[in-house]
Amino acid sequence: MSNYKIHEDIAAALSSYQLPVKLPFGLAPGPIMYSVEYVDGKWGDGLLEANKPLSLQPSAKVLHYGQEIFEGMKAYRVNQQRATLFRPERNWARFNQSAQRMAMPKIPEELFMEGVNLVTAYSETIIPEKSGESLYLRPFMFASETNLGVSGGNQFTYMVISSPSEAMHPGTMKVLIERDFTRAALGGTGGAKTGGNYASSFASRQHAQSMGFDQSLWLDPRDQKNIEELSVMNFFAVINGELHTPRLTGSLLDGVTRDSILSLAELMGVQIHQRAINIDELIAQIQSGECSEVFCCGTGAIISPISTLGEYDGTRYQLVKSNGDLSLRLRESLLGIQESRLEDSFGWLRTIPDACYPS
Repeated sequence: MSNYKIHEDIAAALSSYQLPVKLPFGLAPGPIMYSVEYVDGKWGDGLLEANKPLSLQPSAKVLHYGQEIFEGMKAYRVNQQRATLFRPERNWARFNQSAQRMAMPKIPEELFMEGVNLVTAYSETIIPEKSGESLYLRPFMFASETNLGVSGGNQFTYMVISSPSEAMHPGTMKVLIERDFTRAALGGTGGAKTGGNYASSFASRQHAQSMGFDQSLWLDPRDQKNIEELSVMNFFAVINGELHTPRLTGSLLDGVTRDSILSLAELMGVQIHQRAINIDELIAQIQSGECSEVFCCGTGAIISPISTLGEYDGTRYQLVKSNGDLSLRLRESLLGIQESRLEDSFGWLRTIPDACYPS
């Protein structure tokens, strides 16, 4: 760990913070934040301080060239005194994979976790304790160098902020099949967790919401025939009792929740298929009843059943089981482990080191 500093404004920020009665996902900013600078080829010392606006020059590279990456994580404290994290080492590894793709410096695991652990430890008393709620953590890094040269930056800022939240999509979802736009290109940044991938999906999502849907379902960038993902979630289908999900192609995200679901399904004895899923074949299987349930997953949403797939022309395909049996079992198992209510036979949970707590 670095020789991090704790700003004197931390105590006042935490003591004056009021946890909102309602916790919509990501809308209630936590009271503190962590930051550390990368300058001259090395990382400095971390700083934990009260949440406040950032000061950036208008020519900061992140504002012009989008050199930025992030992660999504959660801290849980349901029926327990101390908070736990879920598979944080996977987030760190993916963060560095994103950094490499975006020409950014890798961050040592101890420094990545220092920010996550400090924000969690100091925020422990404001972590929601109801099942399905958590402290959502957002580690991110951006190019803070101030020049307009069309090149990658040499100065970066790594930060961790938080938000007490409920699940992103607590109910079933209606999804519009996106057959015009694509989310990411082959050989592009689809496998990196960078803001541009999400910004490019917003127009489609706005159109979907104007038609009464929640999200867009993206197809492959080459032929637009095979399912890739939702803009923030991975996709699963239950066909003849077996679990199917798109294989990782480099243009969709290797989700931590996705990987966890595959492990849980295998433990349950469910047959798993990671493959190309043709959208028209899936529609036929929904109509015949072979496909009984469809769901999506992610850190924010956990698992959200999909009740309807739709087309731009108004055609709708209804799922036989909008609150599916398998998706419900997987959600309860996953959330039970995350909230320490069920045995963690995989060793996924991590506690916060005692040294990170206020003395």
